[in-house]
Amino acid sequence: MTAPSVLLFDFGGTLDSDGVPWRERFFRIWSDEVGTLDRAPFDRAFYSADDELVGGVPRDLTLSETISRLGAGLASRLGADRAAADRASRRFARESLAMLAGRAALLARLASTYRLGIVSNFYGNLLAACEEAGIRAHFSAAIDSVDVGCVKPDPRIFRAALEELGVEPAEALFVGDSPERDMAGARGVGMAHVLVRPGANGGGNGCCPGDRVIARLEDLPEVLP
Repeated sequence: MTAPSVLLFDFGGTLDSDGVPWRERFFRIWSDEVGTLDRAPFDRAFYSADDELVGGVPRDLTLSETISRLGAGLASRLGADRAAADRASRRFARESLAMLAGRAALLARLASTYRLGIVSNFYGNLLAACEEAGIRAHFSAAIDSVDVGCVKPDPRIFRAALEELGVEPAEALFVGDSPERDMAGARGVGMAHVLVRPGANGGGNGCCPGDRVIARLEDLPEVLP
């Protein structure tokens, strides 16, 4: 792995948690705040509520309000108590914002050496979400799938980030939590990649030989060339 000049990050599951996707986190919190539920109907409701928001929210909608709308969509589909669903959404938002605030020092440190970017399958309001989280200033590019018209692992969304930053794939490294979307997408354009996976010990079980796998985003500087 050659030394990159650009680091690209996934947003949900990577910047706002250590390798745990939104669906998994929502299921845990929902079980605590709303009640236990079989996984299959929850997953169907989550995917439906999530899809409904894509391209359908104002560009200035905050991260907290985005999560609130997602929770409301879940409550509607599952016939859940709205007050309990609101508690779940607020808790999810608090956890996300706390994690993102805690990442400020790391992002500032990385931004002193690399240019940073985000590539996210989001809803059309990625910049507003980053603004509320207090991390927008650290990033030179923020690519929202709604703006590009495609989602990871489509190579076009990765190329959009590379073009905006004016670099070739060999000059960048992608950090994400999804082998299917993040790792496969980065591999598809010839970009080095690091997987964030809970419980990882720094190597092995990536999608390519020699891949770096980290348990926390704070471990990233240790595996950068």
